[in-house]
Amino acid sequence: MTPSPAPNDLSHARRTPWRALALLALAVIAVHGLLLGLLPLGSEPPPLPLAHSFSTREIVIAPLTPAAAPPAHARAAPHAAARPHVHRPAPVAVPRPDVEPAPPVPAPSAAPVEVATAPEPAASAPTPQAAASAPAEMASDDADNGGGSQRGGMLGSGGSGSAPSGPPSGTPTAGATVPLQLPGSVKLDFDATGQQGMQPMSGVFGELTWLQDGDRYNARLSLKVLFRTIRAQTSEGRIGPQGIAPERFSDRRRSEVATHFVRDTGEIVFSSANTRVPLQPGAQDRLSILMQLTALVGGDPARYTTGRTISLQVAGPRDADVWTFRVEGDETVATPSGEHAARRLVRLPRREYDQKIEVWLAPDLGWLPVRIRQTEANGDFADLQLRSADKAQ
Repeated sequence: MTPSPAPNDLSHARRTPWRALALLALAVIAVHGLLLGLLPLGSEPPPLPLAHSFSTREIVIAPLTPAAAPPAHARAAPHAAARPHVHRPAPVAVPRPDVEPAPPVPAPSAAPVEVATAPEPAASAPTPQAAASAPAEMASDDADNGGGSQRGGMLGSGGSGSAPSGPPSGTPTAGATVPLQLPGSVKLDFDATGQQGMQPMSGVFGELTWLQDGDRYNARLSLKVLFRTIRAQTSEGRIGPQGIAPERFSDRRRSEVATHFVRDTGEIVFSSANTRVPLQPGAQDRLSILMQLTALVGGDPARYTTGRTISLQVAGPRDADVWTFRVEGDETVATPSGEHAARRLVRLPRREYDQKIEVWLAPDLGWLPVRIRQTEANGDFADLQLRSADKAQ
């Protein structure tokens, strides 16, 4: 007669499959991370300097109604741009140049600031650094961080090279000024999806933190998996007459590379390549450009209608180039946070390996981005869609 198994043996037999499944799940996640090149950072990025004074409350996003979409044909006055009245981040006043006194405006809205846009450089032969540029990358930009393969996920390089021979249609010429309005401090959480070769991106979350006190700003865009930061881009600098004026941009993955905006000498210095390029007026980095677009469109929404373009010098970890965004029009965007009426802007690729970047700016959130999509020339893409928004109290 076969003896019946002891109770402890039965309990062990029931637990074993669950343990095996847990180990299998961890192994799948680890392999998934390796395939994407998303190895965890050696340590978490340091806190942002302005973070100590930042406490948040959740922004309740009202259901989308047909009236929420901004009229494209209405031309707003430069100092009276239409603004949503429901649950938008409170803007903080930006310093104005000492050329004329600021006109009075109703509180608590900040007065728009006249901002000078960057002039388009004349066409010229590519520099040696430009000729040696690697293909653009969406997420890991491994050429900047010591690797050699392309990955997907964050604002990557657009490559370097000669700029267009003249300003695109609708772009203000050198010396022209336009109003802008910066948003108040806010934290945006995103769900991230994408495709890297045959491997889909899943289980990745994005976090965009924007902090400002009217004089200085800090911004950080992070990608996280399993509560670990796998990629972080950070921008720090001042707020001035031209809006956002970056001083330092860093891209941190396995190691950190940095770009410095040296305004005393009029140069952008790249620590990863020990090179420098001339600094143009209104220059941005690959993270601050998102908030500068928010400020420009928010300052005068009627100015940036379908077909208009915005051109600014944008610097990354290794190079700088003029990026041109074209306004594609207004559309409804469905995100995990709900539906938003949004204005879509697209970065126009100019070379074979240029990255296509699409940004949807929502007026119900003060023209903050509710969706950011980046597409490589080979079809790989990363798509960040807003999940929640918290603003400073």
